[in-house]
Amino acid sequence: MSKREKTAYDESKIKTLSSLEHIRLRTGMYIGRLGNGSNLDDGIYILLKEVIDNSIDEYIMGYGDKIVISIKGNRVKVRDYGRGIPLGKVIECVSVINTGAKYNDEVFQFSVGLNGVGTKAVNALSSEFRVVAFREGKFFEAVFQRGTLISKKSGKAPDEKNGTYVEFVPDAEIFGDYAFNPEFIEQRLWNYACLNAGLSLVFNRKKFVSKNGLLDLLRGEIGNDTLYEIGYYKGVKIEFAFTHTNDYGETYFSFVNGQYTSDGGTHQSAFREGLLKGVNDFYHKTFSGIDVREGVAGAISVKLQNPVFESQTKNKLGNSEIRSWIIQEVKSAVVDFLHKNNEASKKLEDKIVNNEKLRKELNAVKKEAKEAAKKIALKIPNLKDCKNHLGGKGGDESMIFLTEGISASGSIVASRDVYTQAVFSLRGKPQNVFNKKRADIYRNEELYNMMMALGIENGIENLRYGRIIIATDADYDGFHIRNLLLTFFLNYFDELIVSGRVFILETPIFRVRNKKITRYCYSIKERDTAAMEISHPEVTRFKGLGEISPGEFKQFIGDDIRLIPVNIKSLKTVRDTLTFYMGKNTPERRKYIMENLI
Repeated sequence: MSKREKTAYDESKIKTLSSLEHIRLRTGMYIGRLGNGSNLDDGIYILLKEVIDNSIDEYIMGYGDKIVISIKGNRVKVRDYGRGIPLGKVIECVSVINTGAKYNDEVFQFSVGLNGVGTKAVNALSSEFRVVAFREGKFFEAVFQRGTLISKKSGKAPDEKNGTYVEFVPDAEIFGDYAFNPEFIEQRLWNYACLNAGLSLVFNRKKFVSKNGLLDLLRGEIGNDTLYEIGYYKGVKIEFAFTHTNDYGETYFSFVNGQYTSDGGTHQSAFREGLLKGVNDFYHKTFSGIDVREGVAGAISVKLQNPVFESQTKNKLGNSEIRSWIIQEVKSAVVDFLHKNNEASKKLEDKIVNNEKLRKELNAVKKEAKEAAKKIALKIPNLKDCKNHLGGKGGDESMIFLTEGISASGSIVASRDVYTQAVFSLRGKPQNVFNKKRADIYRNEELYNMMMALGIENGIENLRYGRIIIATDADYDGFHIRNLLLTFFLNYFDELIVSGRVFILETPIFRVRNKKITRYCYSIKERDTAAMEISHPEVTRFKGLGEISPGEFKQFIGDDIRLIPVNIKSLKTVRDTLTFYMGKNTPERRKYIMENLI
């Protein structure tokens, strides 16, 4: 019998899944990645976010100023004090797709949650899910298991305030062995508090509340390293805060209806343009945007009835019709702030003039670097490029591996996807650029070549790859090179880290195998477990990436690639951290190493 006859395509092969079954089968369509809780974007945090978003929507509409969140083990509990789900529609609202009040502008004008999907996804992807709605002294409770209704009951609840209670346990069948990281949750709750001034969020008895909105958020991110008092404005549909620091580049934290847009979008670009217009209007000058925005730190939040995002992950806003009113409102607010703050206006003007001077000096150095690069070769040395780049077809999936040496990059080059994966080989340890002037990195041939490879020699707007991946050996030299590269990005291009563009490649340290089974292990614990489970094992320790054959390496940079995102809790801690680890405080660092040496 032929293969075609074995797999006959007829009416019996057509399947109709319920909406919740489809969510479980195609999880990525609804919540993105799964993960084990080690990344802020892992699915378990998206489930929590969807539940809290519904509570936030209640607050935005003027109901309930407190949300209580509790997580013990893997059990999550969320109680808000909003209006509560209408008692007769509780089951439908958490189990029937495209059901909810988010479609009614009279009930929800600026919705944060996914229209009619969020809570259903939480229900479908939880081994246990319980929802209780309280309204006017009555309650309705529904209990589910993996999206299937198990029980329901209703009655009187005279002592309970209006609101909704949700309790769930993310399903281990879907998410595997996972754990919640409290730091990730606390960071998100702090953002929520700053985006909704006056709202109180309590997580495991720790309270998050902001009186000054985005002013508090920006101050928390950059600390006291500001050239002048932070400017702040709050309108009906827009709120923003801004200042300048001594750091390089531009740093923004932008939000749409409470959703963090790490890749910005039209609201962020309109804010940048409005800031420039406001500054030039106040000073009656024609300063360039580069000089005005160098060193700027800003936070912006807009509320829109119909936000349009350029990707499913909602990282970039695409609404073009909002540009004009945002530019005008930002311009007016900036002019007003500078009129009212003489000291700030003087320091800002000094900063812009100094930026202009430094830019002209830097341009001269850049010109020399470009001329030197032309003499080397028409192609960028040590770059094996890919075909797709940011801004073009398939560009969002593009990535570049920064490796140490030709041997280390050999396996990646031989096993990569030539459409989406590029490789740049460093010759060895790059220069430690901590406390160096920006002009110094353009005088360094290797760093300049790396910047050209990334497309950032003239700014991050021309970044060529969706992800920058540091791929070094798992030894002391590899860790040192990793630190030197991170120092480079944190010093001059921290926007790339803030926007989630920089990652560290995780590759196996051990291979445990016999003639039938091969297992790759990423830790000593995994190695020991594999050695116990595999009879007569051969254990290999990979000292470097070059020791892994291209045939083996292909799986480590394919669909199952393990990437550790590089993120920072707040920008204000970066300077102290770099000073300690990469500065000249050798005695203090030596003492720390000796005291913590294992």
